Amino acid sequence: MSAVTSLVEARDVVLSFGSTPALRGAELSVAQGEIVAVTGPSGSGKSTLLHCLAGILVPDEGEIHYDGRRIDALRETERSALRRDRFGFVFQFGQLVPELTAEENVALPLLLARGRRSTALREARAWFERLGLAGLEGRRSGELSGGQAQRVALARALVAGPRVLFADEPTGALDSLTGEQVMDLLVGSAREQGTTVVLVTHEPRVAAFADREVIVRDGRVTPLSVGRAAS
Repeated sequence: MSAVTSLVEARDVVLSFGSTPALRGAELSVAQGEIVAVTGPSGSGKSTLLHCLAGILVPDEGEIHYDGRRIDALRETERSALRRDRFGFVFQFGQLVPELTAEENVALPLLLARGRRSTALREARAWFERLGLAGLEGRRSGELSGGQAQRVALARALVAGPRVLFADEPTGALDSLTGEQVMDLLVGSAREQGTTVVLVTHEPRVAAFADREVIVRDGRVTPLSVGRAAS
């Protein structure tokens, strides 16, 4: 039954910014281990939906559930803890901390969870060879190419073993070849860890990496196509 298998779910979600409606009864259910691409035109509400699913925004109406628990009714401190401990995030421009080295950026979620610095850095370093970044551990964001910085951001999102990875236009600032390389790494790493992925994109090439694609138009979600089955 879908109620049992859904890990993340939006139920009849409504959200407006002032007098401008962003979501108008949006519904989406994502199963454990599934990779879902959320597509749609600019301003359709797809990023707003992702932010609601991640507990960053609280809807005006409707419900957001994670692992059978309603999270939109939680206090902000509880949602922050959930984002820190269970969710990973990759955004369009990586949003690395410029004062930190690449390995410190990757280790950041572990350090925020009050892990030992030496242990956190050791776990972070293990991702560099895995993502083709060996030798870049000590560089800062300004010394990395766009593709390298986005792979560091991906490692940061996955280092703590999140159950859900939220990716908002993760290839939007990259050329097509580098974008495909990042998506190969994202999908491969998520499959290996059993991570559920909610991916917002406007690029058909990127959406094609998902198991399933839905489209958001005028704040509502419509199944677009059935992609390849999860392997």
